[in-house]
Amino acid sequence: MKLLRYGPRGAEKPGILDAQGNIRDLSGIVGDIAGDTLANLDRLAGVDIDNLPVVTGDPRLGACVGGTGKFMCIGLNYSDHAAETGMDVPPEPVLFMKATSAICGPNDPILIPRGSDRTDWEVELGVVIGKPAKYVSESEALDHVAGYCVINDVSERAFQTERAGQWTKGKSCDNFGQTGPYLVTKDEIADPQNLGMWLTVNGEKVQDGSTQTMVYGVAHVVSYLSGFMTLHPGDIISTGTPPGVGMGFNPPRYLKPGDVVELGIQGLGQQKQVCVQD
Repeated sequence: MKLLRYGPRGAEKPGILDAQGNIRDLSGIVGDIAGDTLANLDRLAGVDIDNLPVVTGDPRLGACVGGTGKFMCIGLNYSDHAAETGMDVPPEPVLFMKATSAICGPNDPILIPRGSDRTDWEVELGVVIGKPAKYVSESEALDHVAGYCVINDVSERAFQTERAGQWTKGKSCDNFGQTGPYLVTKDEIADPQNLGMWLTVNGEKVQDGSTQTMVYGVAHVVSYLSGFMTLHPGDIISTGTPPGVGMGFNPPRYLKPGDVVELGIQGLGQQKQVCVQD
């Protein structure tokens, strides 16, 4: 299933994509694509999608998951990305958090923060939790996953690395977490460690990678995080980016107002954002 949320920001409705690419309204069946729905996806499996109302027009897509409690991120999780930054592959996953207020729709604009001149892009595989996970083994970890989505882990590199403290302040600005267009349930993704991923800026492909080069795979990351905190339905894990980010260029390249960013992951859809000054 390809689950999504559509409508004005803050008033999104639940939907599902049919075989013809039409959005079908799920409001009569579930309240939102959020915790309780994700924990009970079986009740959607028997729904006759073709009998659901068709959503007409071209509605805004919201983040494909609502009510997210935690937005966890893994840094330096691609061997080739670590190399481009000049950093070593970490001995265990590097963990940081994005504020949930950064979450927005897949085509919502990238807001360049005031005082920023190093706003950067990162295409990432998002993992959405479907069942509570605490102290789960790696072999059991995927049983707790509802599905996958595309995430743009937008980052302000000066805020992230040159201001005192942790990475969070460079990762949590408004609209620094485009999520979607849809949540693809895990039954449709045969192997999350074999997905092509890409990102372009103004039509130029700058990231062209694969989840094959992920250092710590999805199962390992879910198990690892569950050893420190309980993961709840609706929580999102952004699992890292392949090479080609702006800070990796010589000289570095960063986003400016008017730039257009497009990105996607095999089987998970794509996003498009225009950069605007906040």
